[in-house]
Amino acid sequence: MVTIDRRTIPEAATESRWQTADGTRVRRIDWHAEPYRGSMLFMPGRGDIYEKYLETLHGFWNDGWNVTACDWRGQGGSGRFSDQPNVGHVDDFGTWIADLAFFWSQWKARTPGPHVLIGHSMGGHLVLRALAEKGVDPDAVILSAPMLGIRAGGVPAWLGHAYARLMIWLGDPARPAWKVSEKPGAAEATRHLLLTHDRARYEDEPGWWDLRPELKMGPASWGWVERAVDSTRRLEKPGVLEAIDTPLLILATTADQLVDTKRIQRDAKRLPDAELVLFGEEAAHELLREADPVRDQVLAAMEDFLERRLV
Repeated sequence: MVTIDRRTIPEAATESRWQTADGTRVRRIDWHAEPYRGSMLFMPGRGDIYEKYLETLHGFWNDGWNVTACDWRGQGGSGRFSDQPNVGHVDDFGTWIADLAFFWSQWKARTPGPHVLIGHSMGGHLVLRALAEKGVDPDAVILSAPMLGIRAGGVPAWLGHAYARLMIWLGDPARPAWKVSEKPGAAEATRHLLLTHDRARYEDEPGWWDLRPELKMGPASWGWVERAVDSTRRLEKPGVLEAIDTPLLILATTADQLVDTKRIQRDAKRLPDAELVLFGEEAAHELLREADPVRDQVLAAMEDFLERRLV
């Protein structure tokens, strides 16, 4: 297993920016391998920064992959959609899907295949929607705890959607939907329990916030909540997931407190060529940043999937 200083950009990696179709500058980081097995693009979750995944991404590069990771516009080091830098807001998830499709077309043309697309949490949701809408055409896809539904304490999606619409009608859509942490009612002091059992890996994120304060992001906006529920409901329509024939590996945990694992299980059955690896109480939401006993299994499952499906 490769070990690196997780709070330093590896010497083998290069940080830069790319321009979206409308000229917005978005951060990216790249590792170039020689010789190579193919190319990987990793897209992170809501409020995420690619710095959190340096250990994993560097490991992929060490295994012979060209590796790229990007922010989503409006978070990380790629600006904001509102004047509140600590709030995660978006006008519409379609903006992110259009960005991904635009970047994919350029990145794929400039990198050797096979091409693998990996998405975590919100990134997994956006990758799946981009697949459904024919915006990307990878040879294989890996989804880590994909946000196919939001964990909402049993509240039906239609009711949650109606409530979010009401809150937007009552005030600024860009105002925070909760105070701190990753979900309503969760205390900042216990945020790590929602994400990973590995406290050292968890601390890498606030460590990067200290090094690069502009990266920090807190709760989502009511606009984000409403658009997120709308976007997940789009994937419920009959025939949408059933039309995706790309080989997929989905990694999830029944102990996830942020995304709806039951929805993941249902949707995995709708996908024609999907494999589901399901963890239990030993794993929290950030599977790629979990303690080694879980993380090692996650990486082994990914390697096995790629060896079998990329022939």
